[in-house]
Amino acid sequence: MATVGRNIAGPLLFLNLIMYCITLGFASWCVNRYINGQTYHPSFGGNGATGFFLTFAILASVVGIVAKLAGSSHIRAWRNDSLAAAGSASLIAWAITALAFGFACKQINLGGHRGWRLRVVEAFTIILAFTQLLYVLLLHAGLFSSKYGPGYRDTDYGVGAGGEPVPKGSAVPAAGARV
Repeated sequence: MATVGRNIAGPLLFLNLIMYCITLGFASWCVNRYINGQTYHPSFGGNGATGFFLTFAILASVVGIVAKLAGSSHIRAWRNDSLAAAGSASLIAWAITALAFGFACKQINLGGHRGWRLRVVEAFTIILAFTQLLYVLLLHAGLFSSKYGPGYRDTDYGVGAGGEPVPKGSAVPAAGARV
């Protein structure tokens, strides 16, 4: 049951997971230097927005990695019940990444010496803001058509007496079977 949304969301999920891990590594290194007061380090630098930016970059990375774990479960199952967890986690990860994106823009706007590691965190945060938004949109594309994802109104469950959905595995036993 391969759909267009699933075929695109899977590789994008993997790409975002790798980028979040790289961002977490570099941002952690920068925070370590920042806490130790080594802002004169040639690979670091920084300005007034550095502390705020790094805090939100680490938070966005950790939440993004956890959201990708929920997303991988959804990509594997590709059902409505797994969509709720993956969709909400990815939406929260995107919101925090958008905050980090704002601080990255402010960091760039203030200027000053910024080392290459800090620039990598800035660049990856900016790229992740857009790729995470694309991932969220792909997860929710089933709202428009079940061709793009699990349709919100489609149920994979049977219908019992009175038109109520019956969960899988709880159907009435076959006639003549011993219970």
